[in-house]
Amino acid sequence: MRGADLLVKSLTAAGVKRIFSLSGNQIMPVYDACFDAGIEIVHTRHESAAVFMAEAYAQFTGDIGVAMVTAGAGAANAMGGLFTASESESPVLLLTGDSPVAQDGRGAFQEMQQVSMTAPLTKLSFRPMRAADLGLEAARAIRAAKSGRPGPVHMALPFDVVEADASVGAVPPAGAFQREAMALSAADARRLAGAVAAARRPIVICGPVLNATRSPGVMERLAGALDAPVVSMESPRGLKDPSLGSLAGVLAEADLVVNLGKRVDYTLAFGGTAAFDPGCRWICVNGDADERDRAHRNLHGRLAAAFAADPRDAVPAIAAEGAGGTARAEWRARVTERIAARSFAPGQAAPGGGISPAQVCAAVQRQLDRATDGVLICDGGEFGQWVQAATQAGKRMINGVSGAIGGAIGYGLGAKKALPGATVFALMGDGTVGFHFAEFETAARANTPYVVVIGNDRRWNAEHQIQLRDYGPNRLIGCELSGARYDLAVEGLGGHGEYVTDPAELDAALDRAVASGKVACVNVEIEGLPAPSGPSH
Repeated sequence: MRGADLLVKSLTAAGVKRIFSLSGNQIMPVYDACFDAGIEIVHTRHESAAVFMAEAYAQFTGDIGVAMVTAGAGAANAMGGLFTASESESPVLLLTGDSPVAQDGRGAFQEMQQVSMTAPLTKLSFRPMRAADLGLEAARAIRAAKSGRPGPVHMALPFDVVEADASVGAVPPAGAFQREAMALSAADARRLAGAVAAARRPIVICGPVLNATRSPGVMERLAGALDAPVVSMESPRGLKDPSLGSLAGVLAEADLVVNLGKRVDYTLAFGGTAAFDPGCRWICVNGDADERDRAHRNLHGRLAAAFAADPRDAVPAIAAEGAGGTARAEWRARVTERIAARSFAPGQAAPGGGISPAQVCAAVQRQLDRATDGVLICDGGEFGQWVQAATQAGKRMINGVSGAIGGAIGYGLGAKKALPGATVFALMGDGTVGFHFAEFETAARANTPYVVVIGNDRRWNAEHQIQLRDYGPNRLIGCELSGARYDLAVEGLGGHGEYVTDPAELDAALDRAVASGKVACVNVEIEGLPAPSGPSH
């Protein structure tokens, strides 16, 4: 048994059924081992796209997502996806090929310090040195990815290690791959619940791992148990997240913020008194020591307590101590109303007579409402913000706190692999679609049908809006794009294409895209409008 075989057998024991990968010399032994183990390899066109796919797979399955790339440029290309997974708290295992240990320091092919490169972006990054250890090391990595504040981990696989004899190694039991619980004590849960009960206008803010897709029902359970509004925040626009309406205004009224796994950073205006009442007290629950330190650094004396616990494990204890009730019905209703507030009407027409982003979103919403299991993927940029504000689904994934754009084609493929019976819509602008356009071919080749909707305003509209605002209409530079027929290009790659220039054509085009049974591109010419925001009142 080679090291590669032990590694793959261990991944199978962890429940891994597929790996998103781009091939290369150093990982061929692992490919060969996957053949016998029956693990599907989804072969991508770019290494970062493989990580994006694994991240979506992790978020929609609730388990580890695995990406595998080769050494050198392959490993370097994966860095963008690693950063996004880290910021979004997604448990991803990145496997990279590596030059042989026996040639260290001699200038081997693609020899590089991979661990040093990935360490700032991962919870754990290491290079196993013995074939017999690969099973235990895989379990250590996966356990770390899932535990505490979830995130990506990295194993660099030297070629001579995966080729070496590993017959004395062992496949760890299934339990070795499970996350380690980090519970909140009953006394601390009682203290937290008591603080909420004593507050007049408390609010609970959850991080990405507790959102409605990744932790279904949790926010509703907490809201009922604590008689307090519960909100999930995961947008890089933070308090200006269009999907949260005018939440920022009502947050300024809170007298207690309970922070469950949400980083106290720029997205919360650093918890500063310009956004929050100076008398507002904070309680933070986070399994990551660095994040608890960050809360202390930003909140100072306003931080009443910082508990070392995994928010997922803390929820049952907190809910058990909550008194429930409806004493704060008015406060909770007001927060809900502010979150729902929008500065535009559903399906609102564009001022110039073209197709508006709101009309595109309304048409997609009609599709999602009809779907048995609708999934919504939102990329970043101005069109992405329209989508997040105007479209809802039972399961949703956005580009996340990193603010990185361009991952949504990969997210859509990963989501469809995770939920093969779902109807998946991935919405993005004409700028973001260019990052990983070749992955349409991956989806066609892998027979993975989902619908990509491009809001095509022929420019990088987020930056265009900044230039308009800060420098004026006479100083616009470097943000224009062409009227490229992305739909025709997708047809050439084996998918289905639709081109829409009239709002009356939207529903029929989306119907055809869904019915095609292929990965589909609906290229919609829109007016480039600034992203919406909630009303200020």
